[in-house]
Amino acid sequence: MFRFLNPGRLVDGELELVLAFKYPGDESHGYVPTYRFSMTLVGQYQEIGNIELRVGNIEHIVMYAGHIGYRVHAPYRGHRYAARSCRLLIPLARQHNLHTLWITCNPDNYASRRTCEIVGAQLVEVVDLPPSTEMYRDGERQKCRYRLNI
Repeated sequence: MFRFLNPGRLVDGELELVLAFKYPGDESHGYVPTYRFSMTLVGQYQEIGNIELRVGNIEHIVMYAGHIGYRVHAPYRGHRYAARSCRLLIPLARQHNLHTLWITCNPDNYASRRTCEIVGAQLVEVVDLPPSTEMYRDGERQKCRYRLNI
């Protein structure tokens, strides 16, 4: 049975990740247990972005959704908050016995691709999304798959 862990305080300089939600998951729908953090500036409560750590190795996660998903709000882009947040989640991922993290993004999302490179992830391939996925139904057609060995 899955057990959520206490992630402790996750801080990198002025960036802090604050635990916002824990989702128990529903593998029948391609959802695994997930931590969602708000990216904030230390001492402030305004969210500047968010990041998720998805704990599980089902096909949907490994091939299409990724273990890590992030979004930085437009006014706060350009400070490498996404890459720094990814690094902050690595110890928690290790505690859940994840040794490889998959991060995916759309091929035309150059900022996200650069984030993966900054973190040290390697592009493995670009895959076509199956029509059965929610991402495909939302208009997406491909995902870049980056592997980060931790």
